[in-house]
Amino acid sequence: MKRRILLIAAVAMVMSAGAAVTAQAAGWSMENGSWVYLDSSGDRVYNEWRRGADNQWRYLDGYGQMALNSWVDDVYYVDANGIMVAGGWQQLDVAPDGESGDLHWYYFQDNGKIVTDKWMKIGGKWYHFDSDGIMETGWVDNDMYFCGDDGAALTGWQKLYPPTGDDMWFDPFENQDGKVWYYFNTSGKKYVPTDGEFTEKRIDGTYYCFDSTGIMQTGWVHYDSGKDSIDGYRYYGSSGACVTGWYTAEPPEDLANSYESDVDWFYFSRSGVPKTGPVSGNASTSDFTRINGKTYLFNEKGNPVYGLQRVKEADGSYTAYYFNPDDRTAAKGKMKIDEGDGMSATYYFTSSGKGYTGVYSGSLYYMGKLQTAMDGSRYEAVNVNGKVYLVNEAGRVTKSTSGVKDANGSKYVTDKGGIVVKVDDSSYIPARDAIPPIWWY
Repeated sequence: MKRRILLIAAVAMVMSAGAAVTAQAAGWSMENGSWVYLDSSGDRVYNEWRRGADNQWRYLDGYGQMALNSWVDDVYYVDANGIMVAGGWQQLDVAPDGESGDLHWYYFQDNGKIVTDKWMKIGGKWYHFDSDGIMETGWVDNDMYFCGDDGAALTGWQKLYPPTGDDMWFDPFENQDGKVWYYFNTSGKKYVPTDGEFTEKRIDGTYYCFDSTGIMQTGWVHYDSGKDSIDGYRYYGSSGACVTGWYTAEPPEDLANSYESDVDWFYFSRSGVPKTGPVSGNASTSDFTRINGKTYLFNEKGNPVYGLQRVKEADGSYTAYYFNPDDRTAAKGKMKIDEGDGMSATYYFTSSGKGYTGVYSGSLYYMGKLQTAMDGSRYEAVNVNGKVYLVNEAGRVTKSTSGVKDANGSKYVTDKGGIVVKVDDSSYIPARDAIPPIWWY
């Protein structure tokens, strides 16, 4: 009790600033345990601010008493000593409208007014306050910003729950916790496309894709809605980064029915566009793609083809190319190839991968395919581009100026290059056309 009396006496000294206070003198006065302020007529002052000798503002309420722990005009607050709070943070459990309950943070400006319904930069960070002056957390300002538990607007990459009301979206690469990635600029504003459903943004040298609500995308994205084919899609990895170069993945769900395999190879340009080519059988050498010194051919689905392929040359003629099933590169050299239905044939491909036509190393080829005499016939005349060669059952070009006989006894005479000049002493030369690769039929 003695301590409380001493405290009141000390406050009285501050309020009076050494001046004698009487019931009739203007200024602060203690009446019935409450501070009041008397005007020059000795009447109480109501609903007004007055300074104390310490130069601090205090408020006289509707009873003329100094207000304590109270809101004034819903924008000012006086503390337990009646002093107007100014120039800093204050946590209160009573709102300006008088409701009490949860603790909320408010920021009081130097003039004592709370910040309401706007952003304010405090200590180098941005904070948002609602119409009651309460510092907000979570999604604010039309869900374009997110303020952390400390009220400061987040910047950079943030993994968050979408705003209330948004469809929940689960990241197939993560733990499916319902959180998604957003990107906020240095002022805290969320990045969202300005036009279209999806937009890419380059961040730290890497491209990322965001939908119309600002959610970072992963996996296949139908980026160009004007294209229903694979070249209208982009692929983004688990980190959200746009995939470039080689990548193996399941096809886009909307196109999956047109693919033979559940998983296949794709090649993405530096801008993330999947490489595509013509429909199988319609390719030309101009459709080839060189990657790291190797030749590839892509189909209309964005996959590098493999196996025997019919390709049109620059002069309009056709030939065969073979793309290895393992790495999808154009094959070179001599090899045996399975043509299907249990059939196989020997082929020879040049250093460019082109199926050779003509005589190579003593054997005859057409569109890369080795031309051989029919089994049991010993020899056969084969027409390749207007030249008739005599080949044996191994495909070797036979050169005999004196003549050789086939299994039927027909005698074939050739020049020194193996080209047939007569058969059975006749200038008429019966010959079959060269047999093209199996896909020709």
